[in-house]
Amino acid sequence: MDVNANWKEVKTLFRQSFASSFHFAIASVNEKGEPHVTPIGSLILGKPGHGIYFEKFTQHLPQNFESNKKVCVLAVNSGKWFWLKSLLGGRFTSPPAVRLHGVVGDLRDATDTEIRLWQKRVKRVSFSKGHAMMWKSMSRVRDIEFTR
Repeated sequence: MDVNANWKEVKTLFRQSFASSFHFAIASVNEKGEPHVTPIGSLILGKPGHGIYFEKFTQHLPQNFESNKKVCVLAVNSGKWFWLKSLLGGRFTSPPAVRLHGVVGDLRDATDTEIRLWQKRVKRVSFSKGHAMMWKSMSRVRDIEFTR
């Protein structure tokens, strides 16, 4: 699947994935060459081949990026109805998952637009203590350029 040519389909699958599991898996590699997978709920896709994620709670990702900035992001539609319909029908009506390879940029301050996009995503839980403690002050992001 070509990332740029199929970007609309990729974004749809990412929306379905987030709706069903509230996170994506981002894999990186440490300086010993060992893989490390981190759940990230703050990844937002933008223009074709580009995304950002808010980096606040990760420990190993920033360390791994010191020696290798390559990542692999996995989004899986984990919706019960999607899987039940697929199993009963004997086929998938849309892809159940997508894996994107890319390179992350340096940590930077988020733009006002990026912060608004993030707050829109978590608006449904903005009344909660968890939102106030964890998500209200998200302010630092990394860009991801997806290559394939």
